[in-house]
Amino acid sequence: MSKLPVILIVDDDEMNLTMAKCILEKKVRAEILTTTSGSGCLNILQKRQGAIDLILLDIAMPAMDGIQTLSVIRKNPAYTDMKVIFLTAAADKNTIIKASQLKIADYVKKPFTPEDLIARVEKQIFPPIEDPEVNDIFKALDNLGL
Repeated sequence: MSKLPVILIVDDDEMNLTMAKCILEKKVRAEILTTTSGSGCLNILQKRQGAIDLILLDIAMPAMDGIQTLSVIRKNPAYTDMKVIFLTAAADKNTIIKASQLKIADYVKKPFTPEDLIARVEKQIFPPIEDPEVNDIFKALDNLGL
C-alpha cells in the first residue's frame, strides 16, 4: 500500500484553515496537516524532515508572512523544488512577481471555491501522465466511449 501524499496548510485565519482542510479531506486522498504561522510551517518541515508533498501557504500573516516563510524554505537546498501554492487575497503585481521569483507552483485567490482549490491541489499532487503510450490508451478508451 502506498503512503498518502502530505499537504500542509498554513494560514493565520482559523476559518480559512478549517475550510481548506475540510474541503481537501473530503475530496483529496492525502494526509492534511495545518498550522497558523510561518514559524509553525518551518517547525513542521523540520520535524517531518521535509516529508511534505505540497504546502498551501497564506501570504498575509503576522510576524512572518508567506513570502518570508517561503524565502526561508527555499534557502534549504533540500527544499528548493518543494511544491508551494500561495493562498492569497492579494493579487497585486508586486506580490505576484515576488511569488514567481520564489518558484511557486500556483496560487489560489481568496476567497476560494472548493472546485478551484481541489483542481489546483490535484494538479500538483497528481500531475497528468506524460507517457505517450498511456495517453494513446486513454485516447482509445475515449474513442470507444469508455
